[in-house]
Amino acid sequence: MRKNWHSLREYEALRAMITAGTTTAAARQLSVSQSAISRAIASLEARNGHLLFVRESGRLEPTAEALRLNEAIDPILAALAEIDGQDASAEPRDRLKIVAPTTIAHNFLQAKLDSFLSMQPNIFVSLEVCASDALVAGIAEERFDIGVTDHMVQHFAVRRVPFRQSALVCVMPEGCDLSAKDRVTAQDLANRDLVALTKRHIVRTKADQLLASAGAAPRIKIETATAVSALDFVRRGAGVALLNPFPVLSGNAEGVQVRPFLPSVSFQTSFLTPRGKAVSAIARSFMRHTRQVTVQDPWSEPI
Repeated sequence: MRKNWHSLREYEALRAMITAGTTTAAARQLSVSQSAISRAIASLEARNGHLLFVRESGRLEPTAEALRLNEAIDPILAALAEIDGQDASAEPRDRLKIVAPTTIAHNFLQAKLDSFLSMQPNIFVSLEVCASDALVAGIAEERFDIGVTDHMVQHFAVRRVPFRQSALVCVMPEGCDLSAKDRVTAQDLANRDLVALTKRHIVRTKADQLLASAGAAPRIKIETATAVSALDFVRRGAGVALLNPFPVLSGNAEGVQVRPFLPSVSFQTSFLTPRGKAVSAIARSFMRHTRQVTVQDPWSEPI
């Protein structure tokens, strides 16, 4: 039946929404109306039987189902892009394919890409958003030129270049009694309401280990998929959260208090590149630009 036919335009809308985060930006990216984007996503959700986006802090964040679907259609869209790239009448341009998880893509890379493209108008950039395991696989298989992640990746086919370091912090609503402390410990969180990241996050894994080792048992009031969403729940008074502050707190700490957490847990945000091929000049240029334009903040520092 026709309702089961797959539409390339719907999958393009899915990818644009994952990358852009709003229907307005996705519509602009594809040169269509916002209603066309909304209809395409609704059609995909009806066909697949899953919710593909949830609204968090004013953005539409992709669900795990959306990321899996996006990954599955990647070979199709890549093949079509390759065919388009063979148009002899088109002016040749340098291409840069970047991949990152949601928080880094939306709260860090978009601004860096905007300033980079203003200086490099003749290049073509593709920004892909996916979960960290798919990100590493994509770099190892040379489907992307650069990945950006805060995971400590160890893969024989992936080269890791750290550029920012940070440490676990406790984020709390303004007026919270814990703000009187210079540092927050695991014991301080016993029997407190906690806004936690979902268990697939490395931050959640490390936080759970620290709390268990200290015998501290906070009340997990909310689990959420992104650090941006966790920060918004804290701002609204739902509880405290343990987060990697970079990049989510860079310029986004209004309405919350932030304290270092003990015992300390370190994070490194790194560029990932395929070990099997040389890093292109345009990729090196983007990494250098990102280092140069990343502003200083109280919770992270350059490496």
